[in-house]
Amino acid sequence: MKDHKDLDVWKESMLLAENIYALIKHFPSDEKYGLSSQIKRAVVSVPSNIAEGAARKGDKEFIQFLYIAMGSISEIETQLILAERLHFIDSIEVYLIQIEKIKKMLFGLIRYINNK
Repeated sequence: MKDHKDLDVWKESMLLAENIYALIKHFPSDEKYGLSSQIKRAVVSVPSNIAEGAARKGDKEFIQFLYIAMGSISEIETQLILAERLHFIDSIEVYLIQIEKIKKMLFGLIRYINNK
């Protein structure tokens, strides 16, 4: 398997993390240890799990970590929807597009590994 830094899904999830961190700076200060913290943990988890899985010896382990990343990306989606409902964010559409792209990339990589 390639180095994780060569994987497009890792690159895209790193970009999402950067974008989310910039977004969270505008959340209310009383959310520093609440929703902001949860989103940060989840968004860091996606590229981290891709990297950890890629470093494992077998494809089965890699796929397991890709599914964990998938769970984290779904968690981020839910948290952003909540942040929008709480009026911390005006629109989450651009982030949802990124999230959907990452989901498709994760599923594609899982499919590729399973079929090789």
